[in-house]
Amino acid sequence: MYVIPAIDLRDGKCVRLIQGRYDRQIDYGNDPIEQAKEFHSAGAQWLHIVDLDGAKAGRPVNTGTVSAVAALGLLKIEVGGGLRDEASISRLLDMGVDRVIIGTKAVSDFEWFAQMAEKFDGRLVLGLDARGSKVSTHGWTEDSAKSLLEFAAEAAKLPLAAIIYTDITKDGTMTGPNFERTKALADAVDLPVIASGGVKEVEDVKKLAELEVAAVIVGRSLYEGTLDLSAAINAVK
Repeated sequence: MYVIPAIDLRDGKCVRLIQGRYDRQIDYGNDPIEQAKEFHSAGAQWLHIVDLDGAKAGRPVNTGTVSAVAALGLLKIEVGGGLRDEASISRLLDMGVDRVIIGTKAVSDFEWFAQMAEKFDGRLVLGLDARGSKVSTHGWTEDSAKSLLEFAAEAAKLPLAAIIYTDITKDGTMTGPNFERTKALADAVDLPVIASGGVKEVEDVKKLAELEVAAVIVGRSLYEGTLDLSAAINAVK
């Protein structure tokens, strides 16, 4: 299982939102370039980047920073936030990003998402963000009527790279992941499932490994020092 460190970008800086709320932001002040280098030194192979400004604007915003991180050539990179048209997808992939994460547009226009999945075979990741059993969209500001598991099962028929499941109520809280729903999702689809939200310590990572998820995304716990990245990677090798 991969342990994937996260960089959430707002105004070109590393931040963290509690439960996805823009009014509950923690500023870490870290330089994203230096942070990426540190993650690589700790043994990370992948980097998860969220363009928070992009998620709100509905288009990629922090592309300069993303391009600079990709240019380092140190880590495989997945990027999400505001990707709602083909041009945005192509732009990021052309920068050297390995795969892009589609959330809102996948839910609101599944036909378009299916077309993009076929066109960018194996390069798209479905970002399923949920409160409870329902999927949320538009930077987590809106809840849809779609069921998490039903939507995931339909999307799993597409040639996607993976599904990232984030429990919004857990994200940034360091209160532990939603193990039960993560397992239900992993059991429901054949695609690799990446867990996100709530990880505090290495025991959380070990428990997720037992659920046979493909990877776990970790963010605030790294910046606050409750999780050592090298230790987490070694624990699930």
